[in-house]
Amino acid sequence: MQDEKQLKYDKAYLRIAQEWGKLSYCKRKQVGAIIVKDRMIISDGYNGTPTGFENFCEDEEGYTKWYVLHAEANAILKVAASTQSCKGATLYITLSPCKECSKLIHQAGIVKVVYHKAYKDDAGLKFLKRAGIHLQLIEDLKA
Repeated sequence: MQDEKQLKYDKAYLRIAQEWGKLSYCKRKQVGAIIVKDRMIISDGYNGTPTGFENFCEDEEGYTKWYVLHAEANAILKVAASTQSCKGATLYITLSPCKECSKLIHQAGIVKVVYHKAYKDDAGLKFLKRAGIHLQLIEDLKA
């Protein structure tokens, strides 16, 4: 029963992350992230350029600019600028983390990552698994 209830929450948080991703100005991929701790959303983020930069994620050739921040990095940085802590939190993200973001997730103290789709490079997931972070893929987001 508890697992069933948790799955309902997990799917709802992933749907929120999906909606949040729609705020991204990136054309190639729109990714959303939500950080939840003690049943409370403590942060959110989507992929995009740093504050004060133009809202175009891709260059003239259609490649993502190197300085675009990933959704989970934005969400973690928001927490860092607040009085909250990610220690013991769960990250809900629409696309599994890349290897660079995986280091941030582990270092921030996040203990669980729930994602909707797998990123083409699974190095991030392998790192998180090795770090002892609980991983969960949920492809069907229907309630």
